[in-house]
Amino acid sequence: MARASRFVRFRRGMTLPILLLVAWEVSSRTGLVDARFLPSLEDVVGTAKRELIDNDLIGELGFSLMRNIAGFLIGCVLGIAFASLLALSRIADRLIMPTFNGLKQISLLAWIPLISVWFGFGEQAKIVFVALAAFIPIVLNTYDGMREAPAELLEVATALRFNARQKALRIYIPAAMPSIATGVHLGLIYAWLATVGAEYFLAVGPGIGGLVIAGRERFDMALVMVGVLVLGFVGFTLNRLASALEAYLLRWRPKQTV
Repeated sequence: MARASRFVRFRRGMTLPILLLVAWEVSSRTGLVDARFLPSLEDVVGTAKRELIDNDLIGELGFSLMRNIAGFLIGCVLGIAFASLLALSRIADRLIMPTFNGLKQISLLAWIPLISVWFGFGEQAKIVFVALAAFIPIVLNTYDGMREAPAELLEVATALRFNARQKALRIYIPAAMPSIATGVHLGLIYAWLATVGAEYFLAVGPGIGGLVIAGRERFDMALVMVGVLVLGFVGFTLNRLASALEAYLLRWRPKQTV
Protein backbone atom coordinates (compact mmCIF):
# COMPACT_ATOMS: atom_id res chain seq x y z
CA MET A 1 0.00 0.00 0.00
CA ALA A 2 2.78 2.39 0.95
CA ARG A 3 4.72 1.47 -2.20
CA ALA A 4 1.66 2.15 -4.35
CA SER A 5 1.17 5.50 -2.62
CA ARG A 6 4.80 6.46 -3.32
CA PHE A 7 4.39 5.48 -6.97
CA VAL A 8 1.28 7.64 -7.29
CA ARG A 9 3.12 10.63 -5.77
CA PHE A 10 6.08 10.02 -8.09
CA ARG A 11 3.79 9.83 -11.13
CA ARG A 12 2.05 13.06 -10.18
CA GLY A 13 5.36 14.76 -9.52
CA MET A 14 6.70 13.77 -12.94
CA THR A 15 3.65 15.01 -14.84
CA LEU A 16 4.67 18.67 -15.04
CA PRO A 17 8.36 18.03 -15.95
CA ILE A 18 7.29 15.69 -18.77
CA LEU A 19 4.80 18.23 -20.10
CA LEU A 20 7.47 20.94 -20.00
CA LEU A 21 9.90 18.72 -21.91
CA VAL A 22 7.25 17.98 -24.53
CA ALA A 23 6.45 21.68 -24.88
CA TRP A 24 10.17 22.45 -25.11
CA GLU A 25 10.74 19.91 -27.90
CA VAL A 26 7.63 20.89 -29.85
CA SER A 27 8.49 24.60 -29.62
CA SER A 28 12.03 24.00 -30.83
CA ARG A 29 11.16 21.54 -33.62
CA THR A 30 8.26 23.54 -35.05
CA GLY A 31 10.11 26.87 -34.98
CA LEU A 32 7.66 28.35 -32.50
CA VAL A 33 10.75 29.47 -30.60
CA ASP A 34 14.03 30.27 -32.35
CA ALA A 35 16.32 27.23 -31.96
CA ARG A 36 19.22 29.59 -31.29
CA PHE A 37 17.53 30.56 -28.03
CA LEU A 38 15.88 27.22 -27.19
CA PRO A 39 17.81 24.31 -28.73
CA SER A 40 16.15 20.96 -29.23
CA LEU A 41 16.53 18.18 -26.69
CA GLU A 42 18.62 16.28 -29.23
CA ASP A 43 21.13 19.17 -29.38
CA VAL A 44 21.24 19.37 -25.57
CA VAL A 45 21.83 15.63 -25.23
CA GLY A 46 24.55 15.77 -27.91
CA THR A 47 26.24 18.66 -26.11
CA ALA A 48 26.04 16.80 -22.80
CA LYS A 49 27.74 13.75 -24.38
CA ARG A 50 30.46 15.97 -25.83
CA GLU A 51 31.10 17.63 -22.47
CA LEU A 52 31.19 14.28 -20.69
CA ILE A 53 33.61 12.68 -23.14
CA ASP A 54 35.79 15.54 -24.32
CA ASN A 55 35.62 18.30 -21.71
CA ASP A 56 35.43 16.52 -18.32
CA LEU A 57 31.93 17.53 -17.22
CA ILE A 58 32.23 15.20 -14.21
CA GLY A 59 35.38 17.02 -13.13
CA GLU A 60 33.65 20.39 -13.39
CA LEU A 61 30.80 19.08 -11.26
CA GLY A 62 33.31 17.65 -8.77
CA PHE A 63 34.89 21.08 -8.24
CA SER A 64 31.47 22.61 -7.62
CA LEU A 65 30.53 19.90 -5.13
CA MET A 66 33.82 20.25 -3.25
CA ARG A 67 33.25 23.99 -2.85
CA ASN A 68 29.70 23.33 -1.77
CA ILE A 69 30.63 20.72 0.84
CA ALA A 70 33.55 22.73 2.25
CA GLY A 71 31.52 25.92 2.57
CA PHE A 72 28.50 24.09 3.99
CA LEU A 73 30.52 22.30 6.68
CA ILE A 74 32.21 25.53 7.75
CA GLY A 75 28.89 27.39 7.85
CA CYS A 76 27.24 24.51 9.72
CA VAL A 77 29.86 24.27 12.48
CA LEU A 78 30.19 28.03 12.94
CA GLY A 79 26.41 28.53 12.72
CA ILE A 80 25.55 26.02 15.44
CA ALA A 81 28.34 27.31 17.69
CA PHE A 82 27.35 30.96 17.19
CA ALA A 83 23.65 30.27 17.75
CA SER A 84 24.46 28.32 20.92
CA LEU A 85 26.42 31.28 22.23
CA LEU A 86 23.54 33.66 21.56
CA ALA A 87 20.91 31.32 23.01
CA LEU A 88 22.81 30.38 26.16
CA SER A 89 24.34 33.74 27.04
CA ARG A 90 22.05 36.66 27.85
CA ILE A 91 24.92 39.13 27.51
CA ALA A 92 25.88 37.84 24.05
CA ASP A 93 22.21 37.79 23.03
CA ARG A 94 21.67 41.41 24.02
CA LEU A 95 24.94 42.65 22.54
CA ILE A 96 25.10 40.69 19.28
CA MET A 97 21.60 39.62 18.25
CA PRO A 98 20.29 43.11 17.31
CA THR A 99 23.29 43.65 15.02
CA PHE A 100 22.95 40.16 13.54
CA ASN A 101 19.25 40.76 12.85
CA GLY A 102 20.23 43.88 10.91
CA LEU A 103 23.04 42.22 8.97
CA LYS A 104 20.92 39.24 7.93
CA GLN A 105 18.64 41.62 6.00
CA ILE A 106 21.48 42.42 3.59
CA SER A 107 21.23 40.50 0.33
CA LEU A 108 23.81 37.75 0.09
CA LEU A 109 24.98 39.03 -3.29
CA ALA A 110 25.79 42.39 -1.70
CA TRP A 111 28.61 40.70 0.22
CA ILE A 112 30.41 39.64 -2.97
CA PRO A 113 32.35 42.93 -3.44
CA LEU A 114 33.59 42.81 0.16
CA ILE A 115 34.45 39.13 -0.02
CA SER A 116 36.33 39.63 -3.30
CA VAL A 117 38.35 42.48 -1.76
CA TRP A 118 39.11 40.60 1.46
CA PHE A 119 39.69 37.12 0.00
CA GLY A 120 40.31 37.68 -3.70
CA PHE A 121 38.57 35.80 -6.51
CA GLY A 122 39.94 32.31 -5.89
CA GLU A 123 38.72 29.24 -4.05
CA GLN A 124 38.94 30.87 -0.64
CA ALA A 125 36.48 33.60 -1.59
CA LYS A 126 34.02 31.12 -3.06
CA ILE A 127 34.09 28.90 0.02
CA VAL A 128 33.59 31.91 2.30
CA PHE A 129 30.57 32.99 0.25
CA VAL A 130 29.06 29.50 0.41
CA ALA A 131 29.74 29.29 4.16
CA LEU A 132 27.99 32.61 4.70
CA ALA A 133 24.94 31.38 2.79
CA ALA A 134 24.69 28.26 4.98
CA PHE A 135 25.54 30.12 8.19
CA ILE A 136 22.50 32.41 8.34
CA PRO A 137 19.62 29.88 8.21
CA ILE A 138 21.46 27.53 10.56
CA VAL A 139 21.97 30.28 13.12
CA LEU A 140 18.35 31.43 12.99
CA ASN A 141 16.83 27.96 13.31
CA THR A 142 19.26 26.76 15.99
CA TYR A 143 18.75 29.92 18.03
CA ASP A 144 14.96 29.65 17.88
CA GLY A 145 15.08 25.97 18.83
CA MET A 146 17.27 26.54 21.86
CA ARG A 147 15.24 29.51 23.03
CA GLU A 148 12.12 27.34 22.98
CA ALA A 149 13.54 24.69 25.33
CA PRO A 150 10.78 23.51 27.74
CA ALA A 151 10.67 25.65 30.86
CA GLU A 152 9.81 22.66 33.08
CA LEU A 153 12.99 20.86 32.01
CA LEU A 154 15.04 23.95 32.78
CA GLU A 155 13.46 24.11 36.23
CA VAL A 156 14.43 20.48 36.85
CA ALA A 157 17.98 21.23 35.66
CA THR A 158 18.18 24.14 38.08
CA ALA A 159 16.92 21.96 40.93
CA LEU A 160 19.53 19.33 40.07
CA ARG A 161 22.20 22.04 39.86
CA PHE A 162 23.21 21.36 36.29
CA ASN A 163 26.12 23.48 35.12
CA ALA A 164 26.02 25.33 31.80
CA ARG A 165 27.62 22.43 29.91
CA GLN A 166 25.13 19.91 31.27
CA LYS A 167 22.20 22.16 30.40
CA ALA A 168 23.48 22.62 26.87
CA LEU A 169 24.13 18.92 26.21
CA ARG A 170 21.12 17.44 28.01
CA ILE A 171 18.39 20.05 27.49
CA TYR A 172 19.05 22.82 24.99
CA ILE A 173 20.61 20.82 22.15
CA PRO A 174 18.17 17.85 22.33
CA ALA A 175 15.21 20.25 22.51
CA ALA A 176 16.54 22.17 19.52
CA MET A 177 17.27 19.11 17.34
CA PRO A 178 14.18 19.52 15.09
CA SER A 179 15.05 23.19 14.50
CA ILE A 180 18.73 22.38 13.99
CA ALA A 181 17.82 19.71 11.42
CA THR A 182 15.60 22.21 9.60
CA GLY A 183 18.39 24.80 9.65
CA VAL A 184 20.92 22.30 8.31
CA HIS A 185 18.47 21.30 5.57
CA LEU A 186 17.98 24.94 4.53
CA GLY A 187 21.70 25.60 4.87
CA LEU A 188 22.50 22.80 2.43
CA ILE A 189 20.04 24.17 -0.12
CA TYR A 190 21.29 27.75 0.23
CA ALA A 191 24.90 26.54 0.07
CA TRP A 192 24.30 24.97 -3.34
CA LEU A 193 22.60 28.11 -4.63
CA ALA A 194 25.52 30.14 -3.31
CA THR A 195 28.00 27.77 -4.99
CA VAL A 196 26.40 28.56 -8.34
CA GLY A 197 26.39 32.28 -7.54
CA ALA A 198 30.02 32.22 -6.43
CA GLU A 199 31.13 30.51 -9.63
CA TYR A 200 29.12 32.93 -11.71
CA PHE A 201 30.19 36.18 -10.06
CA LEU A 202 33.67 35.13 -8.91
CA ALA A 203 34.41 33.54 -12.26
CA VAL A 204 37.88 32.10 -11.71
CA GLY A 205 38.52 28.38 -11.86
CA PRO A 206 36.53 25.33 -12.97
CA GLY A 207 32.95 24.54 -12.03
CA ILE A 208 29.45 24.20 -13.46
CA GLY A 209 28.95 27.95 -13.13
CA GLY A 210 31.95 28.46 -15.37
CA LEU A 211 30.38 26.07 -17.88
CA VAL A 212 27.25 28.21 -18.03
CA ILE A 213 29.36 31.36 -18.47
CA ALA A 214 31.30 29.71 -21.30
CA GLY A 215 28.04 28.82 -23.03
CA ARG A 216 26.76 32.36 -22.66
CA GLU A 217 29.95 33.90 -24.08
CA ARG A 218 29.89 31.56 -27.10
CA PHE A 219 26.12 31.98 -27.48
CA ASP A 220 25.93 28.19 -27.21
CA MET A 221 22.49 27.81 -25.63
CA ALA A 222 22.73 24.01 -25.69
CA LEU A 223 25.77 24.26 -23.41
CA VAL A 224 23.94 26.72 -21.17
CA MET A 225 20.98 24.34 -20.91
CA VAL A 226 23.29 21.45 -20.04
CA GLY A 227 24.71 23.51 -17.18
CA VAL A 228 21.27 24.57 -16.00
CA LEU A 229 19.93 21.01 -16.07
CA VAL A 230 22.96 19.68 -14.17
CA LEU A 231 22.55 22.41 -11.55
CA GLY A 232 18.86 21.64 -11.18
CA PHE A 233 19.42 17.89 -10.92
CA VAL A 234 22.15 18.26 -8.30
CA GLY A 235 20.06 20.74 -6.32
CA PHE A 236 17.10 18.36 -6.38
CA THR A 237 19.31 15.45 -5.28
CA LEU A 238 20.82 17.45 -2.42
CA ASN A 239 17.36 18.47 -1.28
CA ARG A 240 16.20 14.84 -1.25
CA LEU A 241 19.31 13.73 0.62
CA ALA A 242 18.81 16.50 3.19
CA SER A 243 15.17 15.48 3.64
CA ALA A 244 16.17 11.86 4.17
CA LEU A 245 18.87 12.85 6.66
CA GLU A 246 16.45 15.10 8.52
CA ALA A 247 13.88 12.29 8.72
CA TYR A 248 16.55 9.89 10.00
CA LEU A 249 17.81 12.26 12.70
CA LEU A 250 14.27 12.96 13.86
CA ARG A 251 12.98 9.39 13.58
CA TRP A 252 12.34 9.36 17.35
CA ARG A 253 9.52 11.88 16.98
CA PRO A 254 6.02 10.43 16.85
CA LYS A 255 4.48 10.64 13.38
CA GLN A 256 1.74 13.21 13.05
CA THR A 257 -1.65 11.95 11.96
CA VAL A 258 -4.13 14.09 10.09
